[in-house]
Amino acid sequence: MCGIAGWYLPKCTEGVKPNPDDLRRILQHRGPDGHGSFVDGPVGLVHTRLAIIDPVGGQQPLYSDDGQLALVANGEIYNHVELRGTLAARGYRFTTHSDCEPLLYAYREYGDDFLQHVEGMFAFALYDRSRSRLLLGRDRLGIKPLFLLLLHDAVYFASEMKALFPVFDGRPKIDPIGLAQYLQTGFTCGTNTVVQGITRVSPGELLVITAEGINRSRYWDLRRNMNSLSSLPATEEYFTDLIDLVMRQHIRSDVPYGLFLSGGVDSSVLLALLSRYTQEPIRTYSVGFASHGVPNELPAARALSERFGTIHTEIHLDKHALLRRLPFAVWSADELISDYANLPTSMLAERASADLKVVFSGEGGDEVFAGYGRYRTPAIQRCLRALGSPGTGGFRTRGIFDRVRHLHIFKQEINECLHDWRAPLVAAWGSTPRKWTTLQRMQYVDLVTWLPDDLLAKVDHMLMSWGMEGRVPFLDHRVVEFGLMLEDNLKVHRRSGKVFLKRWGTRILPGHDIWSRKRGFTVPIREWLRGDTLDRVERTLLASPTVCDWCHPAGITRLLAAQREQPRFSFPIWLLLHLAIWGHLFLEQKGPAAPEPDQDPFIPGA
Repeated sequence: MCGIAGWYLPKCTEGVKPNPDDLRRILQHRGPDGHGSFVDGPVGLVHTRLAIIDPVGGQQPLYSDDGQLALVANGEIYNHVELRGTLAARGYRFTTHSDCEPLLYAYREYGDDFLQHVEGMFAFALYDRSRSRLLLGRDRLGIKPLFLLLLHDAVYFASEMKALFPVFDGRPKIDPIGLAQYLQTGFTCGTNTVVQGITRVSPGELLVITAEGINRSRYWDLRRNMNSLSSLPATEEYFTDLIDLVMRQHIRSDVPYGLFLSGGVDSSVLLALLSRYTQEPIRTYSVGFASHGVPNELPAARALSERFGTIHTEIHLDKHALLRRLPFAVWSADELISDYANLPTSMLAERASADLKVVFSGEGGDEVFAGYGRYRTPAIQRCLRALGSPGTGGFRTRGIFDRVRHLHIFKQEINECLHDWRAPLVAAWGSTPRKWTTLQRMQYVDLVTWLPDDLLAKVDHMLMSWGMEGRVPFLDHRVVEFGLMLEDNLKVHRRSGKVFLKRWGTRILPGHDIWSRKRGFTVPIREWLRGDTLDRVERTLLASPTVCDWCHPAGITRLLAAQREQPRFSFPIWLLLHLAIWGHLFLEQKGPAAPEPDQDPFIPGA
């Protein structure tokens, strides 16, 4: 788990060649254990290291034995032991025990198809000096981020957008399409970002960059792979063997690991599984609120900790501590992501980082095994929604700001883009095979939009801001393929979701109330956005050049007045507050410097 950045300038006289030390400083939080760089003609590779496998010998960049290949990588190659054995049997010789070194020789052995042989979460840059080509790749589900900037006939890439900002001529500019997606969903979607010129490398994508241009290809596609899984046995015995293989690969680490424990199905199953593979007590971490207005996960997590004998840490959250974490969380998120859970996840990561470098988390369980309530929306209700918002079968039709359009908040340019915010969702839905069920199509849309662009971005950025690696076994692509191909009645039955995982979970959690209703994790924003806090939010929004570039001040005033009368608009206000803080940190200040983790959340002087 690390930070990577670099460039490819086929015309070295054009374009900006960044200073590797500047890139290293911007990404240092992702890799506090070491750094390295490689510059050769048109190519530069930069790496900051979080040492997990081979802490002594795994420094990057990594090089092939003849010096013709250079690699920087972020993430973990979970099948590195098996891959190393296969390649060693074919004559390749390794100089480190790093999990990433096998990528070099897998590329040499299998050519551009080498990622078919790799299991893991990763983003990497591999330079083939002999052929003057740079390869950029991202893991199948998009667990690890990778951003791209094409400017002045040059290609720049980085683990975080903020590392690309110094390349711009002047300050970065907001992209109205990305901003519209953010305003309606809370995140930007697909290849779009909120910054003009910066795009994402897509999950499961490999880019081959030469002086002639960029060739983009998908080495893994869930739609394509599903065609070959029809004969896969949908049995608990098969899943037992599969998850055992996945977990044995995921626990490979030369440093201790722990678990974020909520007490829900996913983290409970992970705790039971992890307990099988270690003799030492596992460190577990949970958060909860004193407020009575939201579910409190602490009692359920505490009971599981006592059952499995974990070393358990509870974090009790309150309004003031979380609000003071907001600027740091916005900076950490890098992208515009307004997910409430960024704040408690950042607090968890800070506390866990005092003990560990690796933590397991249950992300993906709801998407893979259909746990969300939106997957159980009655067909008639979806049909009615589809009439007003066609293209996704009545799924994900509502935008966050739809209810407040009458307040005329936005200026014309962003209003025009707000009509097309669903385009990535419609494209994902329409690309699914006709033989798929509606449930499979809903799962697929979430797996290629909401999951990588919100949930996984949250996990990566919140943890990496504290130098921590997050592992998500339910998003091993083999588990994802298994979950999606299950018949609908093994995932959803009446008012219950995640049926298969719950049935299987009773095997390893006997006596545990695994069938209880999913509560979800919420933050009591509605309770917070009132009184003096709401007044300060209003002053911040009206003082923000970034917000006022896109919004009418009178519209903002109307929105805040409506919130005072009836507190139903907390989330739209929360999104605008994020936008104000993000603009202040990244557009209005000089350079993307990190704020303190505990500071006033409102713009100075507002």
